[in-house]
Amino acid sequence: MEQIQSFLPIILLFLVMYLFLIRPQMKKAKQEKQFAAQLKKGDKVITTGGIHGKILELNEDGTCVIECGAGKIKFERAAISMERTAKLNAPEKEKK
Repeated sequence: MEQIQSFLPIILLFLVMYLFLIRPQMKKAKQEKQFAAQLKKGDKVITTGGIHGKILELNEDGTCVIECGAGKIKFERAAISMERTAKLNAPEKEKK
């Protein structure tokens, strides 16, 4: 019984780390992957680097071509920011 009590703090530490660090990170990664899969031509997006543009084409290799002020640029789908794009496409009432 004493052996279990000595390991209890370590077990609780791992449980807390899982609940507050690992699980939310996995959930966010799943949402971002789903967001990247739902992109379509004509969507207005913002990249993680801050480039605003419109999707011109989506390729099977996980890349997309975005038209921006500088012309056409090829990006990885993972480089499109889910949070910034959601704010860009939010209705005007929610932006205020």
